[in-house]
Amino acid sequence: MNYFLNLNNSIPQAMYQKDYILRMIEMLGDLLAAIFGLIKKGDYKKASEQLGKIYYDMLKEDAAFFRDIPSDNLTNKLLKEHNFTNGHLEILAELFNAEAELEFAKGEKTGSLEHYRKSLLLFEFIDLEQRTLYPERLGKMEAIRKRIMEIQLG
Repeated sequence: MNYFLNLNNSIPQAMYQKDYILRMIEMLGDLLAAIFGLIKKGDYKKASEQLGKIYYDMLKEDAAFFRDIPSDNLTNKLLKEHNFTNGHLEILAELFNAEAELEFAKGEKTGSLEHYRKSLLLFEFIDLEQRTLYPERLGKMEAIRKRIMEIQLG
């Protein structure tokens, strides 16, 4: 794989990819806020449609593709077979979390639990890989753990 853009061989393509992923993550926050607003209003159909669109726009696969990957093979499959980066995994973790919230709001506990678990798995993986403390991510992970416990105790 060519990691360098051929501009005097001095500007790494990986740097451009990292900036692009960071911009995508920032944009995702705004999109997810709108989706959470739809969920709060009870417009689950539109929230689901918007989520599906984001999966494809940001990760170039539909939501079903990611849902069908077993948790125990999720990070390996995406990193090795699909050339995802930790940035892509973070986007997917956010999308799984949003999907879990949507399923939970609809009363679909089994579906929400599966999405929460995958989201947490990805956030934990990213947290270990980056070795940098991000309070926002730690807070999300704690909220997801609480929601999982709430569903399991149910």
